[in-house]
Amino acid sequence: MKLSVKSSDLQKALAKIIGVVPTRSTLPILENLLFDVNKNTLKITATDLEVSMTVSIEVKGSEDGTIAIPAKRLTDTVRALPDTTVTLHADAENNRITMKTENGEYALTGESSDEFPTIPQFKGEKNLEVDAAALQHMIGRALFAVSADELRPAMMGVLLQIQPNEFRAVSTDGHRLVKITSTAFTSPELTRDIVVPAKALTLVEKLVAEGSNAISINASHILFTFGSTSLTSRLIEENYPNYESVIPLENDKRLIVNKDELLRSVRRVSLYSNSATHQVRFSLRSNELTITAEDIDFGTEAKEVITCDYGAEDLDIGFNSTYVMDVLSHIDNDEAVFRFSSATRAAIVEPHVQREHETVLMLVMPVRLNN
Repeated sequence: MKLSVKSSDLQKALAKIIGVVPTRSTLPILENLLFDVNKNTLKITATDLEVSMTVSIEVKGSEDGTIAIPAKRLTDTVRALPDTTVTLHADAENNRITMKTENGEYALTGESSDEFPTIPQFKGEKNLEVDAAALQHMIGRALFAVSADELRPAMMGVLLQIQPNEFRAVSTDGHRLVKITSTAFTSPELTRDIVVPAKALTLVEKLVAEGSNAISINASHILFTFGSTSLTSRLIEENYPNYESVIPLENDKRLIVNKDELLRSVRRVSLYSNSATHQVRFSLRSNELTITAEDIDFGTEAKEVITCDYGAEDLDIGFNSTYVMDVLSHIDNDEAVFRFSSATRAAIVEPHVQREHETVLMLVMPVRLNN
């Protein structure tokens, strides 16, 4: 196998795909990238057996062939190169790879392409064209609330609800919940509820290209196609919890506050909270919000008062400051709306002005106050 390619083009391709490669694996072959040269096209493939990605780039090929190349060593080398032409030659008999540039030569040992897992050909039931910007925004807003609890595998992914007239993304870890509903793209033929692993969607968010992108789904996998890049992921085959049942309907106490001012205030006050609970107290009075925190063990406390729009009855409610900051950080509007019911019921958080074709609803569970 032999090819020549601009280092900048190769670096862009490797930057896209390196996120799939596991840093440590019981199967060492998975720490490699499969290079497949056919005429003037190089296909680079990576997989961790759950998520697989293929990136195609144009090269000057002089000898077709395939080989598995150590991913980290190759990526680190190409990243460190200046903008130059790289000639890559692989000897399939001894799996030796040589990279040459104008000023340097680098040799490394690969693996036979026969050892690399076979990526199954994807056969989707239906294709769905999605708006790139809307998809990227939805994923970016949903990922932060995904659970890391391996005992609850469904919550380690994002629930995608594909309906004829809207597309929903839902995530929760039991403390926070995000539901994003978009009408920017519709699916008159395909109606499905699927749970996609967070790792796959993290990669998708970075890969989304301008214009429309395609999604294809079958019984066990989902395929995202972005121009010359494709990503296949196994679906999480667990039932997602009934999230609708935990969204309160009677939250009638409404607070409107400057999002950035509140975020900065919570960040400062939380420095004085208990390091285990991160608890902050919201004390709501007429057009005034007081945020307090204390750590009895170390004798520290902090208080800040900010103006707001609040006209309901007085309320004191506690939150984990980390969760509040996460929610506020994912509101792309100057003002946030909090809707409360009582000190023991979940608070609903929304942007004061929703984006066109999109509705964002977030939920934060309270913590019991130390009176």
